[in-house]
Parts: sequence; C-alpha cells; structure tokens
Amino acid sequence: MAERAEPLPARPAWRLPPMARRLATMPLRDPFAFVGITIYVLFALIALFADQIAPLDPMEILFTKAGKLAANVPPGAEFPLGTTNLGRDIFAQLIYGSRSALAVGLSAAVIVASVGTVVGLVAGYFGGWVDSLLMRIADMALSLPFLPFVIVLTGFLGADTRNIVLAVALLLWPNSARVIRSQVLTLRERAYVEAARVTGASQWRILFVHIAPNILPLSFVYAAIAIGWAIITEASVNFLGFGDPTSVSWGMMLQDAFSSQALSRGQYAWFVPPGICIILVVVAGFFISRGYEEVFMPRLRGR
Repeated sequence: MAERAEPLPARPAWRLPPMARRLATMPLRDPFAFVGITIYVLFALIALFADQIAPLDPMEILFTKAGKLAANVPPGAEFPLGTTNLGRDIFAQLIYGSRSALAVGLSAAVIVASVGTVVGLVAGYFGGWVDSLLMRIADMALSLPFLPFVIVLTGFLGADTRNIVLAVALLLWPNSARVIRSQVLTLRERAYVEAARVTGASQWRILFVHIAPNILPLSFVYAAIAIGWAIITEASVNFLGFGDPTSVSWGMMLQDAFSSQALSRGQYAWFVPPGICIILVVVAGFFISRGYEEVFMPRLRGR
C-alpha cells in the first residue's frame, strides 16, 4: 500500500505587527480613546450624510408661507433650532459646519504629523549641522504668536480655509518634531539599528524602515492634538471675521450670532450648539492623544 502523504502544515494566519495591533485595539482598552474615537466617528457620519440630515441649504434665505422673511423664528418642528436674523436655517448651518471643521482638522493633522515626523527623524538621526539647522527653524516657528500669525497670514494670502490650514501647519509641526527628535536620539543607538548598519543597510533605509515604525504612535498622538488646535483656530479666525465668508462653519455661526446680539435676545439655540460641537471635537482629540500615550509610554500606567 502506498504511504499516505502527511498533510502540509497550515500556513500561519497573517497578523498585524505588534505596534499596529496595539494601536487598533487601544479604543477597546482605554475609555478616553474610546470616547474620542466615538465622537469623531459620530461627526464624520454627520458630515458625510449632511445632505440627508439637513436638506435645506444653510445659506438660503427662507420665507414663511405668508411671503415674509423667516427671520428669528424660534425652534420648532419646521426649524429645529430656529432661524437667523437673515432667515437662514440654524440647524442646517450646524450640520454643514461639521464638514468644514473636520476638513480643517484632518488636513492640518496630516500635514503637522508628516512634517514633524520627517524633520524629527532627520534631525535626530543625522545630528550635527543638520540637527542644529532644523531645530533653529523650529525655535523660530515656536517663537511666533499663534493666533496673530494666523490672522496676518490669512490677511495677506486671502480669507481661505486652505490658508488657515497652512498657517496652523507652519506653527504646530515643531512641537512634534522636537519630541520625535529626542526619541530618535535614543533609538539610533539601539542594538537592532547597529545590526542593520553592520549588514550594510543604507542610512535612509535604517531611518524609515527600522526607526520610523517605532515613533509612529507618537506621531499619531500629535496628529490628534493638531486636530483640536486646527478646529479652535479655524473657529477663532472665522469668529473674528477673517475667515472665508462663503464657507459655512461653526466659527461663522458664532460670529453671526455675536454681531446680531443673539444673546441679548435669548436666541441660545443659535450659538450654544456650535459652541458645544467645537468643545466636543476638540476634547475628542485630546482624549485620543491621552489614550494613545499608553502605546508609546506604558510607564504612564505603571506597566
């Protein structure tokens, strides 16, 4: 009888790298990260389905059935949050404002994390005059007053949301770059980095293949913080009247409510909801950064 062939050993299932696995499961293990991620997902869904949630145009001037301007209409079935003094639906502005907030926050976070990570990696690994030059540039950026610089830059370049994102990115990247640089200074002396040098790996391969994956969680933390700063800045610039007048945002809602003296008239539904939304989105970013700090610094929890 022919011998029965032994079955081939099962191929091991593909698994995420340990650090990526910890990043993915952190919201399930940390209440701060879970709350932050939940808030972001909620606002992302609102921004994605804004057309279905609020079918009215947020900038459309509305009229009553009698043909009169629907100005300062109190909250009701037709207008859940009422209308502005110009007859615009406040609820529609609140819903569409989530798009502007997330667009600014996520764009700034990607730029800040990318620039800060690359600068920190290069400065920390190569050292010498490269390190000195990059850190002096970072010191110059940190010395600039934040909000006045954003206002001046948007004043010169124009009232555009992209210019606000650019201004935020120009001033926030040094924070992540300096911390990442200090971490790279220790990682470049590790045994696995020295082993990569011995095997003939190039400096750039060592930098981006062996060192970079170990500081990505820290980049993620600073990206989450940058989201909050960017949204606060965008709201502040719009509230001061230096934002894009054609863009619907929570800061624009607050500016309109302030200039129309909504507080003195008791129109709390005009300015309280956008203020709460700004607080929630900003706090979510700090909750995520607080939760994910444990990934990079386990000693914070006594482990």
